[in-house]
Amino acid sequence: MKALEESVRSISQDGLVWGSSVLIPVGMTTPQKGIFLIIGFGIKKLQITLVVEDDKVSLEELQEKIEEFEDYIQSTDIVRSYFYS
Repeated sequence: MKALEESVRSISQDGLVWGSSVLIPVGMTTPQKGIFLIIGFGIKKLQITLVVEDDKVSLEELQEKIEEFEDYIQSTDIVRSYFYS
């Protein structure tokens, strides 16, 4: 996972700032009781916070660059995005 994070953070461009990261167990929340069940037998996903300037960085292009690290990346998701003006 360290190599994965180093690969992702190696992407550098004007208007992009990488923030904190965390490894999250892959799981799901049951709809009835809100209980988090860990599935995947120790599989974790890397979540990295980042800040982008909309005029300078395309999130779609950034995802494509990240997905080029085929040895490490299966898929990417944007968990949340906030827009400030």
